Amino acid sequence: MAGLSFDNYQRNQFLTSKNSAQPKATSTGTTIVGVKFEGGVLIAADTRSTQGPIVADKNCAKLHRISPRIWCAGAGTAADTEAVTALIGSNIELHSLSTRRQPRVVTALQMLKQHLFEYQGHIGAYLIVAGVDPTGPHLMSVQAHGSTDVGYYLSLGSGSLAAMAVLESRWREGLTKDEAVSLAADAIEAGIWNDLGSGSNVDVCVMEVGKDAAYLRNYRTPNVREPKQQSYKFARGTTAVLKESIINVCDIEEQEVEIQA
Repeated sequence: MAGLSFDNYQRNQFLTSKNSAQPKATSTGTTIVGVKFEGGVLIAADTRSTQGPIVADKNCAKLHRISPRIWCAGAGTAADTEAVTALIGSNIELHSLSTRRQPRVVTALQMLKQHLFEYQGHIGAYLIVAGVDPTGPHLMSVQAHGSTDVGYYLSLGSGSLAAMAVLESRWREGLTKDEAVSLAADAIEAGIWNDLGSGSNVDVCVMEVGKDAAYLRNYRTPNVREPKQQSYKFARGTTAVLKESIINVCDIEEQEVEIQA
């Protein structure tokens, strides 16, 4: 029957009346950016992986390879970003072998947006896709529902507002590679310092026309743990032993048995 269906609404109201908690959206944290420069494009990301209020991984890799010259940065659910980029990377490789030509960035974007739209946002992958192909450098983003965007500079994730403030104030046409790398790293650091869901280090991946991507893992490490100012190891015997007792939990008896053949 055509029209709107309220079956799920009635079901949720019934479950709530039975003291069943309604499902809540998962809160995730990340800062990722993409920047175009003269003759190429780059992406950057922080390396903090969170599980609710807990930092699960301090050096998580959020830049994913789709092809030698096409990479993407992932925000959202880590497992979803890993799985969807691995799937599209495999399909891009098969497509490249079938057509006998270098993969196009728009082809990867089209595959990503169709796959994500099919699942209506239930795959929590928010991606910035960047790369170079025979048509030049490209920078695009795709949301979990399948919508896409194109720009000279982009940011996604919980720290995207802080990163975008840096990009808006300092990006200009004709940036050199070194200027773009510095700008992207500064934008990620803005997310690291101003967003609790982002932290640790800065990863960068640079793609120039005619060259394979250069992955700069831990390009910046602004959160290096400083050594302790003094040693907290105590010599044996520092704390006196006031009493010592040994309790035998079980008695062991040994018995020899001769077995005659």
